Amino acid sequence: MRDTRRWHREAGISGVLEIAGRARRAAFALATTATAVKDAALAAMAAALDARADEILEGNGVDLERARAEGTPAALIDRLTLTPARIAEMANGLRHVVTLPDPVGETLASWTVPSGLAIEKVRVPLGVVGIIYEARPNVTVDAAGLCLKSGNACVLRGSRSAISSNAVLADILDEAGTLAGLPPDSVQLIRSTDRESVKELMRAHGLVDVLIPRGGADLIRTVVEESTVPVIETGVGNCHVYVDSAADLGKATAILVNSKTQRPSVCNAAETLLVHRALADRFLPGAIEELTRRGVELRGDEAARSYSAAMKPATEDDWYAEYLDLIMAVKVVGSVEEAVEHVNRYGSRHTEAIVTEDEAAARLFAAGVDSACVMVNASTRFADGGEFGFGAEIGISNQKLHARGPMALPELTSYKYIVHGTGQVRG
Repeated sequence: MRDTRRWHREAGISGVLEIAGRARRAAFALATTATAVKDAALAAMAAALDARADEILEGNGVDLERARAEGTPAALIDRLTLTPARIAEMANGLRHVVTLPDPVGETLASWTVPSGLAIEKVRVPLGVVGIIYEARPNVTVDAAGLCLKSGNACVLRGSRSAISSNAVLADILDEAGTLAGLPPDSVQLIRSTDRESVKELMRAHGLVDVLIPRGGADLIRTVVEESTVPVIETGVGNCHVYVDSAADLGKATAILVNSKTQRPSVCNAAETLLVHRALADRFLPGAIEELTRRGVELRGDEAARSYSAAMKPATEDDWYAEYLDLIMAVKVVGSVEEAVEHVNRYGSRHTEAIVTEDEAAARLFAAGVDSACVMVNASTRFADGGEFGFGAEIGISNQKLHARGPMALPELTSYKYIVHGTGQVRG
């Protein structure tokens, strides 16, 4: 492995704009790179990940050793950890992206106007996409794959906690992609972990076309508030499971447990349980037992705490919290409307789930909650680009302009109008 200390010395703040400039040149070439070349490069990258898994695990081990020495919480260590299975999953994600249609050049609409001009609305790449992210090294691979397939160059700036993992992954992707015919510098990693390098990337207006932050609330807020580059805001995940009065108890318990405990450290894990008062007596005792058995600490309102002496009182902050841990807030509500009101007041517009056999209640909840994804009788954990059939995702947007929900290939494009004439001039 390379010496990460040398990377840090060589990649100072002044190098960020140089990296962005190289990415801009790569983006011009990528915009017209044939689909077959992009697909061959992605396949080569996937093969390289498989072949060099030991090298990736070695780099990840350096990050994990440092994280444990610094007392990093278990949930964050889980986000940081790579395993042979997770590396294989990243490689297979790239292979799935190969099978997806190339959005670049797609005609979204076409028409002819009275002047005789034929107008086409055509998808084009965004150009240079910057991604600022924390902890999860799989983002390095997912972001690169989606950016390249959609004709974009990418500039990656991961966190200090994953620098060794990200550096190995970026080198593998860059080498495999270039050998397969991609323009040089299509995938670049900012290797400085100085916070000033983030600020420099946020100010690279004219070189970077869009920034996508992935991480905690503080990171996202900083990028949104301080960047001069346009930002697609990906959301923190204060996700809810609402168990309606008409819920099937077996489905509700299974969905709740999976939403909370299958992988609590990710943004689509549920953080708050809402239960209809009419079902609370039959549902909450068993649900509390199942969650507690799996190590979940519960914090509830007065009505919820009447079912468990061990449940802590919930504060106002608990309703807003993205715990990313085995902690869950619990509230008893009197109607679907009250559940919707709670979600819209405290939620992060990410993903909500309703469990019910009442179609009218499901329609009311789905229409009422102001979130990017709504699950009806399914776990919140399915709010994911891979699970949606996108191969991977570059983030889950909880804003409403340009992109919303899991962002994949179409969301990494814009469009242009191509107008065909026969010599017309305007009178």
